[in-house]
Amino acid sequence: MAVGIDDNEDLTSLRVDARTQERLLDAQRECTFAFTTEEGWPAGVVMSYLYRDGTFWLTAASGRAHVRAARRDPRVTLVVSNAGTDLAGRRMLAVRGRVTVRTDEETKRWFYPAFAHHHAPNDPDAFEQLLDSPNRVVLEVRPVRIAVSHDSTKMPGDGRGGGAGTRSTRK
Repeated sequence: MAVGIDDNEDLTSLRVDARTQERLLDAQRECTFAFTTEEGWPAGVVMSYLYRDGTFWLTAASGRAHVRAARRDPRVTLVVSNAGTDLAGRRMLAVRGRVTVRTDEETKRWFYPAFAHHHAPNDPDAFEQLLDSPNRVVLEVRPVRIAVSHDSTKMPGDGRGGGAGTRSTRK
């Protein structure tokens, strides 16, 4: 049985490998930051991130729901896909992590310039100035584990059927 031809149920062989993971995290600029609301509902927001030395760095205004949630419960999941990048296929990671809300000036001093250069390379100074606001925090997410990952380029036909081999007849 061939994954993607005869079997589309057990996709464990399609997990993202370490090299592809690094390429994806470097190519992408945004993730979905998933958290639990005060009412217990799962929620998510799309956020820009900086990935450095195995840690995700993000920023938001301190009063946002996801920041309040991070202060209540540090367990979060970041979902990163290759949508909008030049990477082929469909690739994604769901990274479980623990978030720390940083308000210290030392973190902000290195983070704002690095984040601005990463996301606004044509005018990082203007972006850095915009980021440096009184109620802004920096979110440090340290991964605990990859909960789910997928790399469709490992499947015949890029996961859409077809490609190498033929589909078997099922009864």
